[in-house]
Amino acid sequence: MALAPKRSLTAKIMRDKIYNLLLQGKRIDGRGPRDLRPMSIQTGLLAKADGSAMVSMGSTKILTGIKVEVGSPFSDRPDEGIFTVNAELLPLASTSFEPGPPDERGIELARVVDRSIREGGVLDLKKLCLVEGEKVYVIFIDVYVLDYDGNYFDPALISALAALATARIPRYEVVDGKPQKTGEYFALEFSSLPFTVMIGVIGEKFLIDPQIEEEKVLDVSLIMGADEKGNITCVQKNSPGQVPLDLMDEIVETVVEKTGEIRRRFLQEVPVKLAEQK
Repeated sequence: MALAPKRSLTAKIMRDKIYNLLLQGKRIDGRGPRDLRPMSIQTGLLAKADGSAMVSMGSTKILTGIKVEVGSPFSDRPDEGIFTVNAELLPLASTSFEPGPPDERGIELARVVDRSIREGGVLDLKKLCLVEGEKVYVIFIDVYVLDYDGNYFDPALISALAALATARIPRYEVVDGKPQKTGEYFALEFSSLPFTVMIGVIGEKFLIDPQIEEEKVLDVSLIMGADEKGNITCVQKNSPGQVPLDLMDEIVETVVEKTGEIRRRFLQEVPVKLAEQK
């Protein structure tokens, strides 16, 4: 059994209510335990960005912007392009978010998005090299939580992937050691398309994609990702406590199923240039 954290009386009452509903296969917002919230995807919203996308899951809303520059590669990877992820939890999104530099939650969100893209093998970074050891494309992925009603991890990754997929990358050529824009653009090619699902455990039951009232009273929460082949691409446990071992097989099966559901919806809404599988 997961060890429940200390809670106020109000939180204990809410936890008991949510748990008793789970025993009946129900949730406080009318969904079933394995149901995702309604999702919408919009792209091309920011005229000055090279790519952008806004994703809503329920009332949680995420905006991602993409900017591309040319820079120097890392010394240990001289033939690979670079991408970096930054995440900001804007104060307008929730009273629990404070102004200032990214706190631990923003850093964690950026890491989950980064790890999902990197370990999921979304981009072939070697294709983003202009001159080995000298010049490569550098992609900046900026994620903004605009409205928070629980689980910003899954929509943040969807938003980042949608912005990357629809980005118009300015094509450069290097002349006399200096990068120059050619006036042409190209689309990024995806080698894989992983997504994540946030899991919340209460007692011996679990639910997915928690809204904020559920998220506040979870015994344990974790984010797990999977690609189109059913491979687990990332796992991030973002709270204390233990996940009951006898739940893990069912959790993994649910993650593979639900990331597939997200992927099908994503491909209906977003044009993706997919690399040929060898």
